[in-house]
Amino acid sequence: MKKDIHPKYDMKARATCACGAVYEIGSTLSDIKMEICSACHPFYTGNEKIMDTAGRVERFKKRAAKTAKVKK
Repeated sequence: MKKDIHPKYDMKARATCACGAVYEIGSTLSDIKMEICSACHPFYTGNEKIMDTAGRVERFKKRAAKTAKVKK
């Protein structure tokens, strides 16, 4: 193997979630930002919430309304 070609692996990298939870993990990056983690994910917390960041529901409703107008 060639020496000095691999990125530096940091055993104490900080992974920060949008909910405020901070984890220490191993990574080649020293600071990682996450949108969701096990502390705030609905599957792990048991809370049901809509996670529609792309507006998919609104786009579907808009498309459905358009086809309803065409059928009338």
